[in-house]
Order: sequence, then C-alpha cells, then structure tokens
Amino acid sequence: MTSSGARHVGNIANIITGTVAEVTREIGEWITDAIEMNEAAAAARKDAAAQQGDEFVDDDDFAGAPVQDRADVSYDAEVEPTTSFVEAEVVEPDNDR
Repeated sequence: MTSSGARHVGNIANIITGTVAEVTREIGEWITDAIEMNEAAAAARKDAAAQQGDEFVDDDDFAGAPVQDRADVSYDAEVEPTTSFVEAEVVEPDNDR
C-alpha cells in the first residue's frame, strides 16, 4: 500500500512537472514571437522610410515625449513593393511532445 501510494504520488509529480515545463516553453515562444514581430515592424518602417528617401524616425527618438507628439509621426501606407512576393522560411513545429 505504501509503495503504491508513493508510485502514484511520483507519477502525479511527473505530470505536474511536465505540464509546468510545457506551459513555460509555450510562454517563452509566445514572448519570442512578440519580440520578433516588433523587430520586423521596426525594420519594415525603416525600409519604407528608406524607400521614400525620408529619414527613419525611431520610436526611441520619442522616449518621454507627450503622446500627441508621437501621433504626429505617420508612415505612408502606399509604399510600392519592390517585388510581388515575400520570401519566407517555413518552419514545421516540433511534434515530439
């Protein structure tokens, strides 16, 4: 009876540990995705400004500035693409779980 109880408690502990590890991994991937999207958006703004011949305005230039000053910064939404396709790498998710 004692060994059976210990085995079940050990199995439950393994389940909890595995779940915590998976949740932590998912949160980390989510944060990484958010950072990558933010960096990609900044690069796209910089590229758009360079194509228009404008000087790039970094968000850090407005650190501490009132919100209405930040709203004055606009980016032209009608930037002509240089190509008609987007290069992307397809990465398959790990299904080893």
